[in-house]
Amino acid sequence: MKTQIVSYLKAGYSGLYIVSHEEARVEAAMREAVVLANKTQGEEPFELSAWSCTDGLVELSGTSARAVGMAEPMEMLDAFHKAPQKTVYLVRDFHLFVEDKNPLIWRKLRDALAGAKANNKCIVIVACRYVLPLELEKEITVLNFPLPTRVQLKEVLHTLLAGNGHSVESLGADEEAGILAAASGLTTTEAENAFALSVVECGKVKREIVFREKCQTVKKNGLLEVVETNTTLADIGGLESLKHWLLERRDGFSEEARAYGLPRPVGFLAVGNPGTGKTLTAKACRSVFGLPLLRLEAGKLFGSLVGQSESNWRSAFATMKAMVPCVVHIDEIDGAMAGGGSSGSSDGGTTKRVIKTMLQDIGENSEGIFFVLTANDIDDLPAPLLQRMDAVWNVELPNAVERAAIWAIQIAKVARDSGKFNLPLIAEKSEGFSGREIEKVTSEMLYHAWADGRREPTTADVIELLAAFVPTSVTMADDMAARTKRLAGVAKLASGAAPAKPAQTPAIPKGTRKISFAKNENNN
Repeated sequence: MKTQIVSYLKAGYSGLYIVSHEEARVEAAMREAVVLANKTQGEEPFELSAWSCTDGLVELSGTSARAVGMAEPMEMLDAFHKAPQKTVYLVRDFHLFVEDKNPLIWRKLRDALAGAKANNKCIVIVACRYVLPLELEKEITVLNFPLPTRVQLKEVLHTLLAGNGHSVESLGADEEAGILAAASGLTTTEAENAFALSVVECGKVKREIVFREKCQTVKKNGLLEVVETNTTLADIGGLESLKHWLLERRDGFSEEARAYGLPRPVGFLAVGNPGTGKTLTAKACRSVFGLPLLRLEAGKLFGSLVGQSESNWRSAFATMKAMVPCVVHIDEIDGAMAGGGSSGSSDGGTTKRVIKTMLQDIGENSEGIFFVLTANDIDDLPAPLLQRMDAVWNVELPNAVERAAIWAIQIAKVARDSGKFNLPLIAEKSEGFSGREIEKVTSEMLYHAWADGRREPTTADVIELLAAFVPTSVTMADDMAARTKRLAGVAKLASGAAPAKPAQTPAIPKGTRKISFAKNENNN
C-alpha cells in the first residue's frame, strides 16, 4: 500500500480516498510513504499535514507535530489551495461534510483539486466508509486499505504479551498460528482488545476466546456472519453427485495440492427450489474443508446512501480476504443481482457497478476463498458469474431413495427410531416434497401424536398428514417445470439422477391459491 501511495503522489494525483477504520495505521502508512517519496535526490520534498474538525490542521513532517489551527473545513480547503507545491493533507472524517450535501464544500473541494494537479499537491481523505457524490467521483481515486496481515497481528500479539509480563516463548508454534488465524479479519485495535480480554479471562491468549470476539465483531457491520455449525454431509439426504464433487476438493487449499499443481477451488453455484438442501450444503462445507464459514446476505449489500452499496461490498470482501482460507456463503444472490441490466435508469447504475465489482473480485482477487452461491433461479444471474464458478448445480426435488434418506434423518433428529417407520411407503406417499417440507411434516407428526394421548407417532400418522399437505411442487408446478427447462444444459444435477416428478397427489384442495411467476415475453 505504501508503494502504491508513493506512485500516486509522484504521478500528481490530487485526490485520494482511503477507506479504513484504522486512522492510526493509515497515518503511519502516509508518513512512511512521504519518507519514501522524498528519498529521490534533488527534488522538492513532500510536506505532510493532518486535519480534523477538532484538532484543525497539524503539520506532521519533521520530528514533531505542530498545530496551526483551521478547524473549519472551508478554512482547511482554502489553506490547501494556497499551500506550496508538494503539500499533502491527510483529512479525517471529511466524508461527513461531503455527505451533508453542502454545495459550497463540494465546489471548494473541486476547485482545490483542480489547482492541486499542476502543483503536485494531494488531499487524502481517510474515512470508515465510502461517500462520494457523482460530482466528485471522477476527481478522487479510491483506495481500500487492507486489514492487518498475520505478520502485523503477530507484532500486536507479542507486544501485548510482553506488556503483560508473559513470555512470547510460552506460546507454541501451532498455538500461535491458531491464535493468529482466529484474529485474521480484525483491525489491530480489535485484535489487541481480543488478546487483552483473553488474558483477563483466563490468564493467557486462547484461540477460542479470540475467535468468539471476532464473531461478535464481524456481526457489527450487519453484512457478514461467522457461522458456527456442526452440519456434515451425512446430515443431507441425497445430492450424492454434489457431495462427491465437494469431497474431491476438500484438500484443495493444502500445500500438498499446490505442490501437485492443483488450482485452488473457486466455488459453486446451487440453483433450485427453496428447501431442497442448498443452504444445508453450504453449512456442511465448513466441515468438508475444515475452514471458517462466513455468510453474506446479498440483499444487505445495497444501501440508500450514495456509494454505500459499493462500500458495503468492499468492506465485506476485505474481511473475507483477511480470513483466507475460508468458505463464503452468499445467499439469494439472484435477488441481489436482479435488474442489473436496467439499473442505470432505476438506481443510477448502483446495482450494475456492485455486480461488476463482485464479478471482478470473485474472478481475480479471491484466492483462498471458496464461494458457495445459492439462488432460487438462474434468470437474473449474469453469464460471467456462471463462468467464474467451478460448477453450477441444479438442486431438484429429492427422488424416492433420497426422500427415504431425508425421512430417516429427520425422524432421528426428533429422537425417534426411523426403523420403526415404513420408510419406503412414506417416501412413495411424499413424492414431490422438498426436504424442508419433510421436516415440517415430521414436526406435525409429533404434535399430532402428542395431542392424541401423548402416544408415539406411527407410519399411519405420517401418511395421514401427507394426504392433507399440499407441497410447493403442486402450487408452483408451472414455475418449477420452467426452471428445470432453463437449467437443462447449464447446470449438473446434484442428485446424479433424473429430477423427481412434481407430485400428482394429493389433488389441490378446493380454494387453494396457485402461485405463478409468469415470465415477461422479453425475458423468455
